[in-house]
Amino acid sequence: MTVTIKLGQLAEFLGATLSGDPDKAITGLATLQEAGPTQLSFLANPQYRKYLAGSQAAALLLKAADAEGFAGDALVVPDPYAAYARISHLFDPKPKAAAGVHPTAVIAPDAVVDPAASIGAFAVIESGAHIGAGVTVGAHCFIGARSVIGEGGWLAPRVTLYHDVRVGKRVVIQSGAVLGGEGFGFANQKGIWQKIAQIGGVLVGDDVEIGVNTAIDRGALADTVIGNGVKLDNQIQIAHNVQIGDHTAMAACVGISGSTKIGKHCMLAGGVGLVGHIDICDNVFITGMTMVTHSITEPGSYSSGTAMQPAAEWRKSAARIRQLDDIARRLRQLEKQVGEVTPDGNASSDG
Repeated sequence: MTVTIKLGQLAEFLGATLSGDPDKAITGLATLQEAGPTQLSFLANPQYRKYLAGSQAAALLLKAADAEGFAGDALVVPDPYAAYARISHLFDPKPKAAAGVHPTAVIAPDAVVDPAASIGAFAVIESGAHIGAGVTVGAHCFIGARSVIGEGGWLAPRVTLYHDVRVGKRVVIQSGAVLGGEGFGFANQKGIWQKIAQIGGVLVGDDVEIGVNTAIDRGALADTVIGNGVKLDNQIQIAHNVQIGDHTAMAACVGISGSTKIGKHCMLAGGVGLVGHIDICDNVFITGMTMVTHSITEPGSYSSGTAMQPAAEWRKSAARIRQLDDIARRLRQLEKQVGEVTPDGNASSDG
């Protein structure tokens, strides 16, 4: 399906300053290097400015400074990347499900499904569940007993919500995600692991996005809580009783151990790991593959581990790391010997 929107309409939609032909037809979006004569592109990263002059795009989203002297058509905005994000939805080819219930769906008699919701093929909705207006439940989804999905939510095929999972408004959940699975809770009694019942639930705020194959475990006692506007990438593990503050974002393969609390407006890069029962304050950025072993109380950027280097250099560094304990021991001995020397250069003596 091809969408055609005039450049002037896009300017009005964004509240942008238009420099060029308002009747120019825009049929899609592309990068500066690949855009054709009917596509819109943008310049957000300065390192791509070198492609500006040679771009074949019909028009560009530009900051005012970059628009000066630019000969082509442009929409001038304060933040081209944010403007691109807004416009991208106008050209999104994702099919929109029609309201109604597929005949193969299985819905408990006491479940509540709004007439404006769409329930896909072979979906299962258990007793006491509540599906809000405008919700899309994809094929083969499972919505457990007493679970709630707020209005405007979108569940891709094969999403699983266990019992007592409450999801806010306009939440997007991608395929394979599991919310409300049992947390990893066991008590060791004389070498035998005794299972602990996980009797809490999961509470997800509004405008949250949850990626493919991400798991959010239910709480052991209280709920696991995901705040408003949180964005979770693919294959993230969130253990029981974790709390994540509003508008925090996490890249793929982050792992968070039980009962850890993460503040608002944090960013966790790919592969970050956090031990359990620690607190991360607001406005913290943690770089990729960092292992967080204690609480963070001051906003800022944090890292751990060693950065990539040529293999031969890394092997030398690894060998030196193994020698650190011996080096520290020898250093203490040297410090002791230096401390025993008198100001006149002679070794001190008790005799």
